[in-house]
Amino acid sequence: MASLFAFVLALPARAIDIQQVTSPGGIKAWLVENHDIPFTALDIAFRGGASLDAKGKRGAINLMTATLEEGAGEKNSQQFAEAEEALAAQFGFDVGDDSLDISARMLTENRDKSVDLLREALVNPRFDQSAIERVRQQVLAVIASSKQDPNDIAGEKFREITYGDHPYGSSLNGTVDSVKGLTREDLFEAKDRVMSRDHMVVSAVGDITPEELGPMLDKLLGDLPAKGADMPPPADPSFKGGVTTVDFDSPQSVVMFGQKGIGLKDPDFFAAYVLNQIVGAGGFSSRLMDEVREKRGLTYGIASYIVDKDLAKTWQGSFASANEKVAEAISVVKEQWKKAATGQVTDKELEDAKTYLTGAYPLRFDGNGTIAGILTGMQLNEMAPSYIDTRNDKVNAVTKADVQRVAKRILNPDNLTFVVVGRPQGLN
Repeated sequence: MASLFAFVLALPARAIDIQQVTSPGGIKAWLVENHDIPFTALDIAFRGGASLDAKGKRGAINLMTATLEEGAGEKNSQQFAEAEEALAAQFGFDVGDDSLDISARMLTENRDKSVDLLREALVNPRFDQSAIERVRQQVLAVIASSKQDPNDIAGEKFREITYGDHPYGSSLNGTVDSVKGLTREDLFEAKDRVMSRDHMVVSAVGDITPEELGPMLDKLLGDLPAKGADMPPPADPSFKGGVTTVDFDSPQSVVMFGQKGIGLKDPDFFAAYVLNQIVGAGGFSSRLMDEVREKRGLTYGIASYIVDKDLAKTWQGSFASANEKVAEAISVVKEQWKKAATGQVTDKELEDAKTYLTGAYPLRFDGNGTIAGILTGMQLNEMAPSYIDTRNDKVNAVTKADVQRVAKRILNPDNLTFVVVGRPQGLN
């Protein structure tokens, strides 16, 4: 049935009618009805994600998430997979620093049975020891591989120096020692820490009515714990400027750079968003790409991005460059960051950035599952349903004065911090 899951109606952003549904048991969800095909996409997210790992148990929530569908209720791993396939359902389990995400794609005719099966995974996972050991070895393989990947090494070092002892400061995979030490009981505890109703947001898109969705949510999610672990405190990102080098035997160096940033709830966010498009997110039309690649041939690609995490806001970028060129590339990035901090942009830069950002936005709404994920993300960010209709207006309202104000307020060239993994030449 893969072709059916690929065939979902793409809805223009402004055509989306979001209904707010409350189940008889009090579970709240956002719903977009679309009865064109007999298919429903469900997206569930739990705030906190891997950041809710218990002290000394780093990697527990990641291991637990990866083991959720490895058997549930009376079904072992193989039987669960066979039942999912027989129903032509698709379940996905993923975890990040800020949320644990569960997706479900279900045919209308099999929806009740699909919900029953998914409920078992959420409420009654088996966490069989054999399944735990199999998934544990997969996680350990990922950890080992990351030690040989310069991009992963750069990310790990960047997190370490930026966030320190905060959960953001280490990989959600955990360490070899922490993962080896996790027990079956740790997985059950990890599940209850994050998969609770007070952490939960839900979205549904497709062939289902509010009257059908409410009871389905109670059946699927009503037996989860009412309260999970407390959220970690906010992080205080540390950016002191300078360059940290990690030795790695490679003809080129991987570079990450960053400074403190800005979040979506900040009144100046959209001005920063437009500025970032001009500086580094606009592909070949961005200043960094033009100066570092096009004019000087120092890299194949470079980008900057605003990272709005729940507990920290940063403004980051990355590129790779030959060892003998990386020092010059870093120098050019610093120059461009200093220029960006003045907030001076041309009329063409401003209009091109706004045209791209507003034109690309509706293209995100390209299927039921994607839309469900967007709605869940909006809820996690505490946005109103009307955001979809007003978002492009906010982009279009940005003026040159707005860009200048946010650039002077946020960008700090002196604190721009670099992590270089490789054997760069000429760096002080």
